[in-house]
Amino acid sequence: MDMGNQHPSISRLQEIQKEVKSIEQQVIGFSGLSDDKNYKKLERILTKQLFEIDSVDTEGKGDIQQARKRAAQETERLLKELEQNANHPHRIEIQNIFQEAQSLVKEKIVPFYSGGNCVTDEFEEGIQDIILRLTHVKTGGKISLRKARYHTLTKICAVQEIIEDCTKRQPSLPLSEDAHPSVAKINSVMCEVNKARGTLIALLMGVNNNETCRHLSCVLSGLIADLDALDVCGRTEIRNYRREVVEDINQLLKYLDLEEEADSTYAFDLGQNHSILKIEKVLKRMREIKNEFLRAQNPPELYLSSKTELQGLIGQLDEVSLEKNPCIREARRRAVIEVQTLITYIDLKEALEKRRSFASEEHPSHKAVWDILGNLSEIQGEVLSFDGNRTDKNYIRLEELLTKQLLALDAVDPQGEEQCKAARKQAVKLAQNILSYLDLKSDEWEY
Repeated sequence: MDMGNQHPSISRLQEIQKEVKSIEQQVIGFSGLSDDKNYKKLERILTKQLFEIDSVDTEGKGDIQQARKRAAQETERLLKELEQNANHPHRIEIQNIFQEAQSLVKEKIVPFYSGGNCVTDEFEEGIQDIILRLTHVKTGGKISLRKARYHTLTKICAVQEIIEDCTKRQPSLPLSEDAHPSVAKINSVMCEVNKARGTLIALLMGVNNNETCRHLSCVLSGLIADLDALDVCGRTEIRNYRREVVEDINQLLKYLDLEEEADSTYAFDLGQNHSILKIEKVLKRMREIKNEFLRAQNPPELYLSSKTELQGLIGQLDEVSLEKNPCIREARRRAVIEVQTLITYIDLKEALEKRRSFASEEHPSHKAVWDILGNLSEIQGEVLSFDGNRTDKNYIRLEELLTKQLLALDAVDPQGEEQCKAARKQAVKLAQNILSYLDLKSDEWEY
């Protein structure tokens, strides 16, 4: 159809589709709940566009009817995606965990509202458990869920850090107010900072509806201005005191930018995080070494070189910056286990190879343990190659094989032989570690 002679109804439908397209990324990335203001705004815009589409006159023409149908389908698709994002079971799971954290803050962090610093072990353990559970919420790579999980983790981790800073990094002073007139003002500001800390925690956790981030930011900035205006008369100890309080305020100000930072930098997409990329690079090389070893015609030639390089990979993982991010911490922990498991497998292969070279008399019980270790070596090789979940038949088979080896070890009678007792104990530990590793590989954890 000539654009210059395009039917007005077609032109109007194209305009509507363009408006719908302009908010598509907002819908895809929506990470809130159905009672959020932004949800209602997006829902209202899309519903309005549906009414606009419905009001377009097709004049009974087939091409206009098809164009109107396509425009309606696209708009309805986005409305459905918006609803699914807000009501996804894992989004609800994230919210439920966050509400647990809110309850914990309300119950245990009341002293902060009055400038105190009494934090119980129960609170610290509760927050750690909540953070761990959040890192294991599945997102399936869905942007909205990744953002929701990241925002929630960021807030809770920020509260954890604020409390740790308050209880473990107190200013080296205050000085006596007799030292200088400025000290009284700094002491007064420090009291305000303690109150602001409690307010900030309440804001981050959504348990204070009478305050806003913008207002708190203005209050904190005003406190810095007051400190900057103080005349400390060249007194080094007073200047250092003031500097520590200013640093404390600046730290609190940084937490107020968390929400905006996550959206503007795509920090929620850990697949692009430089620490995660380093971990992935290590894992890629580890898998290459594993495949080379498993396919090798003569594995003994690779024992030393493989283990040396794998130890180097663990060194690289030790240097990865965690950025105070529990997801990165968990990713590194799992990567270390991956590399260490491969080292253990090579060590066992090497030990079995050396044993075959020495044909000597040994206690029957000790020989039985070594036979089981040989079986465990074969099973571990399969586990290293396993790539599935816990519903796979192969997972169930491997789990059963490992359980049988544990039962076989339990049936071995050391007959008082200390060496046999030690060997059996190590073999049991190895079998249990292989089982744990199989579970780790099959739990579908993601960044």
